Amino acid sequence: MRCIEIMGLVKQGHRVASGTAKNSPYPKGSIEMQIPYFLSRGLDLSGYYKGTLNLSIAPHKFSVQYPDFHFKDVHWVDGFPPEDFLFVRCEISHKGVRHPAYVYYPDPETKLGHFQDESTLEVVSEYVDGLSYGDSIAIVLDLDKVSVT
Repeated sequence: MRCIEIMGLVKQGHRVASGTAKNSPYPKGSIEMQIPYFLSRGLDLSGYYKGTLNLSIAPHKFSVQYPDFHFKDVHWVDGFPPEDFLFVRCEISHKGVRHPAYVYYPDPETKLGHFQDESTLEVVSEYVDGLSYGDSIAIVLDLDKVSVT
């Protein structure tokens, strides 16, 4: 395993994953709605926060090369076409405490909206107490699975 630790800046996302956006089509949040579908395919996120942590690693960019999980054609909500999802194990660190996590990457080719730029990682992790927008945290990525430029 070839790992890299990068500092990321916590930023506000679209707030659709957590269901806190005013105009979210998913009142429970997309993550909470997707968890049963991921579990049925072998990934248990039930102990994780029901939303994503958005980390800007600018000026770096990332791309997923070899995900730990790649789920195709997940039909998780009525009225929308199925999506593909990629997950890569990672670790985040805040105030010296390490937390297991996953890079959550809905495939842009199958995603309808709420896109992130190539410098923003969406991360699913356990709840991190005291974390706020603008905080700097470390993320450890496996360079055999994720490309960082």
